[in-house]
Amino acid sequence: MAFDSLSEKLQNVFKNLRSKGRLTEADVRTALREVKLALLEADVNFKVVKQFVKDVQERAIGQDVMNGLNPGQMVIKIVNEEMIRLMGSETTEISLLPGKALTVILMAGLQGAGKTTTTAKIAGKFKQKGKKVLLAACDVYRPAAIEQLQINGQKQGVEVFSMGDKNTPVNIARAAVEHALRHDYNILVLDTAGRLHIDEDMMAELAQIKENVDVHQTILVVDAMTGQDAVNVAKQFDEKIGVDGVIVTKLDGDTRGGAALSIRAVTGKPILFVGMGEKLSDLEQFYPDRMASRILGMGDVLTLIEKAQEEFDEEKAKKLEEKMRKNEFDFEMYLESMSQMKKMGGLSGVLGLMPGLGGGKMPEIDEAAAEKSMARTEAIIYSMTPRERQDPGLLNPGRKRRIAQGAGVDISEVNRLVKQFDQMKKMMKQMPGMMKKNKRGMFKGLPF
Repeated sequence: MAFDSLSEKLQNVFKNLRSKGRLTEADVRTALREVKLALLEADVNFKVVKQFVKDVQERAIGQDVMNGLNPGQMVIKIVNEEMIRLMGSETTEISLLPGKALTVILMAGLQGAGKTTTTAKIAGKFKQKGKKVLLAACDVYRPAAIEQLQINGQKQGVEVFSMGDKNTPVNIARAAVEHALRHDYNILVLDTAGRLHIDEDMMAELAQIKENVDVHQTILVVDAMTGQDAVNVAKQFDEKIGVDGVIVTKLDGDTRGGAALSIRAVTGKPILFVGMGEKLSDLEQFYPDRMASRILGMGDVLTLIEKAQEEFDEEKAKKLEEKMRKNEFDFEMYLESMSQMKKMGGLSGVLGLMPGLGGGKMPEIDEAAAEKSMARTEAIIYSMTPRERQDPGLLNPGRKRRIAQGAGVDISEVNRLVKQFDQMKKMMKQMPGMMKKNKRGMFKGLPF
């Protein structure tokens, strides 16, 4: 994640605080100096950092903290609370008009920020909530922008309104509103043109659209990888055309992530969503408290649960439960578990949300190697007959050799997979008994 380096540095500071029985004012000031450097290195706005450290210091050097039973933990708690406040405290939803009224959303941003892809992602989020969404292709300048929106709209199952690249964006926006009203759409999202940098023509065009169309929400898309430039862009867009909220993209990349910590404080505008990958499902609602937890290495279990629920298939879950009760765990289920892991962002995506495994504490994962290994495992399982997948007891040496040849791997890899599978099956066999014991109170206090 973007904040891995910052997270690692802050956890080292906190480790030193926890190791002290009592804290002096000098201890707090030294720790906060390191916090300040870590935030500046993460490309957080200098004025924001200065105010943040001042606020934390004023609270941390109070008598209640310095004389408390665990002052180190109290300081960490204050840092967490101030970080949440810095990013906006409350989660902000995109404001929609009530009932069946048409809400018009204008998407703005510089070229390369991922605006067109984000427009389709947003449409998918609304569709999941039962809204009837129309996308409008108003970017008539960038080659293939219209086609890109149409392809992504099709993937999301959302209609795209287009008039080609010979009409003006204003005329397209007006016609899109008429089309949306005629066909009872709830939401219209206008994908407008970006530029390589902010210029007067771009701003004039956006202002013209807003003069001719009743836009209810203007959402700015910024690229986290541009650091403080993203904050400056947000400020200029808000001053020139007015912005209601911001979406920060590419927060999954190797970037310092300071934009996400600075935007609210500098512009006063809330972050609505964050882009955590290239897939159309990789858009997360922005929760300041959860983001603070991730940055401070406390994990984000709620987001992990929500990801699991999004991919949850009730019918498959029932079948899995029945098979577990009867101890019938097979390779079909093994394949399904791998598929679920992929949908939730892969191994690193899941581990990154676990408490204690964010930032510097997270084990190094070679994502490419992990994907290669998963692909080999899938090839081995798909080389089995349906009967072999459902009854692994059939896998004698001759069948294993055939499977290895079909998958293009050494027979040792087939043996290793079968061994892993047997170990998992033993664990599954124990689970129903453990859960019964838990009901009788023998595991009281355990988190399951």
